[in-house]
Amino acid sequence: MTQSSFLEDNSGLKTVNWKPTHEAALERLGVFLPFAGKSYGSKRGYDLGHEDLSNVSALSPWIRHRLILETDVLGKVLSRHSALTAEKFVEEVFWRGYFKGWLEHRSQVWNDYRHLVVSQIDNLERDNSLLSRYEEAITGKTSISCFDIWSQQLVETGYLHNHARMWYASIWIFTLDLPWELGADFFFRHLLDGDPASNTCSWRWVAGLHTFGKTYLAKPQNIEKYTNGRFYPVGEISATAEPLPGRNPSSQKLNFDNSSIPAGKVGLILTEEDCSAHNLLPKEQGVSEAIALTNFTERSKLPSPEHIHKFSEGAVASAANKYQEVHGLECEVATDSDWGSSLTEWVERNSIDVLITAKLTVGPVKRRLQRACSTLSAPLIEITRTYDQSIWPHTKGGFFLLKKKLPYFLKNWNFGENDA
Repeated sequence: MTQSSFLEDNSGLKTVNWKPTHEAALERLGVFLPFAGKSYGSKRGYDLGHEDLSNVSALSPWIRHRLILETDVLGKVLSRHSALTAEKFVEEVFWRGYFKGWLEHRSQVWNDYRHLVVSQIDNLERDNSLLSRYEEAITGKTSISCFDIWSQQLVETGYLHNHARMWYASIWIFTLDLPWELGADFFFRHLLDGDPASNTCSWRWVAGLHTFGKTYLAKPQNIEKYTNGRFYPVGEISATAEPLPGRNPSSQKLNFDNSSIPAGKVGLILTEEDCSAHNLLPKEQGVSEAIALTNFTERSKLPSPEHIHKFSEGAVASAANKYQEVHGLECEVATDSDWGSSLTEWVERNSIDVLITAKLTVGPVKRRLQRACSTLSAPLIEITRTYDQSIWPHTKGGFFLLKKKLPYFLKNWNFGENDA
């Protein structure tokens, strides 16, 4: 299969304008829809380079920030293709929900990872050899051509093809012998779709920590095939991938506390975790005030580049505009880095009795917002979307357990713009 064959019917998909708005997400989805069936299923595994994304949806940055909901994407795809024809794409959408639910069941995995990242970053300051090898990797100077190009692409664009991410993580761990936590941190800081669950779980999976004993090994023949011959790192990358030592984490029961909102003046908080607040609750629910916290939440002890900040902050600002458009209620935009001070002043000025926000999943935003709200007089209630409540109970084990439920979900869900 040659690269030209991809361009016969998908050429309009080659380039992507990752503008952080709901409208931009719908525009990309609309262009992708005709190719979400058999075309995607047969071509999705090919990494054609950063200038050609014609064989993938490239929707992940918008979905990660929920500028567009999974139910919106699934509904539009399944209105165009049968579930069987679009099977591969549908599964990709559910993989994100699977990883989110899996980590919610095991929040200690995230806490342990964060502690290890801080420790490894500190090690960089003490170990010159480790620092040198790490800097060669992240700046694309390892002499492994495919890896180096992917490093540069990630830093410059904030995006990598999913297959390239797997190859990259495998080379990082098993060829370069670098700590997987530093690689996951590098991705998390630089990806437009950087997500605590999807990113951490994916790196753990490659390392043999997610499914114990099962690693992912990047192979020269596989890379050659799925890059259309652009790369063939024979003799450059490890031929073995021994699982890293670890333990099987215990899971905890999830509690979806969507009880009725107490009487009083209700204030809605928008963050980068869920930028579709306009359909979080029906209009008659009685939200009196809304505030959008746009200041970027740093993902690591090391900084993220400016374009990652801008996408996240733009997504929240876009969410504020969308909320005003749909509900006719002004949404205040707070840019201050001190969320606690912003919220305290806003709550007191508007005499707010209770706060609501979309479910805060495991990650930096959850920690930051809960800390900011901890001294407020108004309690914070997190609203879990129906989609998450439906699939997370089936994410305690491997993806196959959730996959078996997909026919039931697809048959019984009512998809649409207002489906939370």
